[in-house]
Amino acid sequence: MPNGFDLTGDLAVDTETLGLNLNRDRLCVVQLSNGDGNAHLVHFPEPNYEASNLKRLLAKPEATRIFHYARFDLASLHRYLGVNAGPVFCTRIASVLTRTNADRHGLRDLCRELLGIEISKQQQTSDWGAAELSTEQIAYAAGDVLYLHRLREKLQDLLYRERREALAKACFAFLPARAALDIAGWAETDIFAH
Repeated sequence: MPNGFDLTGDLAVDTETLGLNLNRDRLCVVQLSNGDGNAHLVHFPEPNYEASNLKRLLAKPEATRIFHYARFDLASLHRYLGVNAGPVFCTRIASVLTRTNADRHGLRDLCRELLGIEISKQQQTSDWGAAELSTEQIAYAAGDVLYLHRLREKLQDLLYRERREALAKACFAFLPARAALDIAGWAETDIFAH
């Protein structure tokens, strides 16, 4: 971790992988922001996950990890780093629970609609396992964590207004189990269905 990185506050986290299959497409980048307007990237150009400082930071239970679509990121972090990163706040789940008038809950949509900020998703499917990341990839990866603290604030207000905080907290608490189900092969099966 870079010197001077604040380890005490809540932490926005995102991951970049080679694809969306947890058992095939490896973890390549972990992005972090403590909400100060800076992003820090840890790049894994090779499948070597000896990042002890990153693992220690993600495993600290004192601070909340803010994700957008935490289900995938938690599964990826657990699968490749062996870390259960929590407690969790997921901006996507909070959006789905509160913005029932909207049919789009992606990060780009939330940034535009709640913050008035346009972010690009052009690098989303680029080669994150490359030996060197391009300037465009770095900017894209940073953009995925820089606004999560502000989005959480807006969405917490909506959760309070709609009296759905308890439901959101229950969903967030279940996310590690949901991620474990994904890793174990129950990604598409509703285990609660009759």
